[in-house]
Amino acid sequence: MAKRIAVLASGSGTNLQALIDAQKNGEILGGEIVLVLSNKENAYALTRAEQNGIGTAVIPSAGDREAFTKKVVDYLVQQKIDLVVLAGFMIILGQQFTKTFRGRILNVHPALIPSFCGDGFYGLKVHEKALEYGVKLTGATVHFVNEVTDGGEIILQKAVAVREDDTPETLQRRVMEEAEWKILPQAVSLFCQDRLVIEGRKVKILDK
Repeated sequence: MAKRIAVLASGSGTNLQALIDAQKNGEILGGEIVLVLSNKENAYALTRAEQNGIGTAVIPSAGDREAFTKKVVDYLVQQKIDLVVLAGFMIILGQQFTKTFRGRILNVHPALIPSFCGDGFYGLKVHEKALEYGVKLTGATVHFVNEVTDGGEIILQKAVAVREDDTPETLQRRVMEEAEWKILPQAVSLFCQDRLVIEGRKVKILDK
């Protein structure tokens, strides 16, 4: 039976679109995106979901973080979600979320963890810092989510070369196209095929 996938997104949903495209192309084995949940009712990610026949839900993030976390967790449990994918979800949920879905939450980060990650490193800021530091390689990481920001076990990484004339915007776009949109669907598919095993800090990928 296919695993039920929920994607949490706050914005335009470019990583969601990569997952939808991969699903259409038969690249996500053993799972299906059944829900896109947002904290913003005008998030374009919801439109992408609706255009592709995927269920949607909006839970406003106003007020207390723990109360918001409980609403999200309760809804995901009610929907019998097996895997949660964070795709540009701009709210850090409380511990009830990571405890309830331990080992079943994936996130994509636009850098090669442990570089340029943790609190405050998101969006364009990641690429600004990479350029400031002068790295020759950056990339993206898909990892499990725990209580530490960007601290979960690493599943997949893909490197992207930094060009001399890069701006944060051009680097962000290339990291998305060459890394994020490739390894996120791969990681989701591996999870849905039960091919990921966490051993300490490491994630072992089982052969088919």
